[in-house]
Amino acid sequence: MKRLQRLSLASRLILATLLMLALTLPLAGLGLAQHFRATATGAFDRQLEALLNVVIAGVAWDDVAQQLVQERDLGDPRFERVFSGWYWQVSDGGERVLTSRSLWDQRLPVQERPEVTRRDLAGPRDTPLRVVERDIHLAPLESPLHVSVAAPRETLELELDRFTRLVALSLAGLGLLVLVMLALQVRWGLAPLRRLQGDLAQVENGDAERLDARLPAELARLAEAMNAVLARDRRLMEHARHAAGNLAHALKTPVSVLTTLADGVEEPRRSRIRDELARIDTAVRHHLARATAAGDAGLAPRIDAAEALAPILEGLGRLAGRRGVALEHELEAGLHVRMAPQDLQELVGNLLDNALRWANGRVRLHGHSGDDGAWLCVEDDGPGMNAAQRETAMARGARLDEQRSGNGLGLAIVADLVALHGGRLALEASTLGGLCARVWLPARPLAGVPSGQD
Repeated sequence: MKRLQRLSLASRLILATLLMLALTLPLAGLGLAQHFRATATGAFDRQLEALLNVVIAGVAWDDVAQQLVQERDLGDPRFERVFSGWYWQVSDGGERVLTSRSLWDQRLPVQERPEVTRRDLAGPRDTPLRVVERDIHLAPLESPLHVSVAAPRETLELELDRFTRLVALSLAGLGLLVLVMLALQVRWGLAPLRRLQGDLAQVENGDAERLDARLPAELARLAEAMNAVLARDRRLMEHARHAAGNLAHALKTPVSVLTTLADGVEEPRRSRIRDELARIDTAVRHHLARATAAGDAGLAPRIDAAEALAPILEGLGRLAGRRGVALEHELEAGLHVRMAPQDLQELVGNLLDNALRWANGRVRLHGHSGDDGAWLCVEDDGPGMNAAQRETAMARGARLDEQRSGNGLGLAIVADLVALHGGRLALEASTLGGLCARVWLPARPLAGVPSGQD
């Protein structure tokens, strides 16, 4: 039942038609075959009845020879060929018997039938026969005569089989034609839905901002309503970004003033106040970054990773040079991610900043396309972490309120950004000897996380 519920509309229509054809066509074929059998059998019996009347009209009594004679020739050679299956017989049930040459020394069973009757029986050599018979009175005989005409059922059965095959082939062809026509109808009828699905995929991939509303009336209203929702969401996201930016500027001045005022406080209270103000500043930056990223995670455009990260790599490259660290980067040509440029810069910037802080002399960034998404890896040659430390760091990154260091906060921001965009963050041992932070970002917001890596 779950599989049936997940079937597409086209599959549902075709499956329903298949079930209908599977029920109706056999019933129709059975009805037609039964009707033809009754009609063909009736026509066959009428033919035999006509022959019976000819036989009856030619039967006479020879007073001289004191025997039954047939004065008329039926004109059918099948009654002359021995055991041909076509027979006629006139008998009083006793010694007076007159038969066709084809019956030779065999006899048909006699039953008294005052009216014309039809029946099936096994004739000479166990040949199935169709018999039409009746009783007549012939002067000067006192006892009635029983007249029978028989023909092989094979002739009738061949005709019935031929018609049955014809009906089966015709109904099969009709069913196939109905399916073909239905497939064409489904393809034409559901074409607007496929267009709508394609437009949704483009919006989801960041290649379009609106749905094409040039659709049938039933779908045009839906597309227009979805366009209105998309436009409203973008307005809300833009408003949220502006509000977050305004909040950041509004908080920056009071924090700076409090930091200046702290200079007039004696130690150790001054250091404690400065530490708490630093925590407030970093916490505000983290939540503002999360707020601005959360708004458009589902509708983020596809951006060129190398182009978006160029300013970050240039600035951090100079910082790495002053620290005596070599910053290497290798991004696959045409690598695109679904993320706002500032969010990608925030994500990679935090990872590179953390790597530069711990590296001995080398940091490397590389990215490539993966399973329905993109992989970004930042590695360093620092002391690294063991498995327990990596697990703890990931847990700490998810709990901002427990952070005390800038490193943990940077990892928390990265973890939040990755989670908001439906991706995954993993910490591993680096081939350079230190830590490797590996991020997977889906090509689509609702894409699942792949089980394996490159």
